[in-house]
Amino acid sequence: MQHPGHLLRRALQVMNQLWEEEVSPSITSPQFAALNALYAGSRIDQRTLGERISLDRSTMAEVVSRLSARGLIRAERDARDGRRKTITLTGKGLACVQQLIPRTHAMTDRLVGALDPDERAELLRLLTGVVSANERHDAGSIRSPAVHGR
Repeated sequence: MQHPGHLLRRALQVMNQLWEEEVSPSITSPQFAALNALYAGSRIDQRTLGERISLDRSTMAEVVSRLSARGLIRAERDARDGRRKTITLTGKGLACVQQLIPRTHAMTDRLVGALDPDERAELLRLLTGVVSANERHDAGSIRSPAVHGR
């Protein structure tokens, strides 16, 4: 029960359960990350968006497809470079992300509510260290698996 991998898996299960309860049963955490990144900066190409939210190319394509199908984003071929897709929030997507942002704060408060502010900061520091070290070690294999978070 004290193995880091087991505890990280359990923490992810708890986070996913809280996400469904507090945030949305239909918008996943990676989908929200994409919406939130678009909310923070207007028009962006799909590759850059994936890099900003740490999603591999195939998972990012699936997220874009699902959000486009729901009418939350618009994906268009770049007029200057047909290989690039530029992504923008639609009005519906803007309303959605604005509605979800406070819910994500409530979910986070439940997730780490048992920790005092110093412990929360330490948790973030430690998790950031684990992720950073492993991304540097093998960036290709640490990316989100295509079966999760669509």
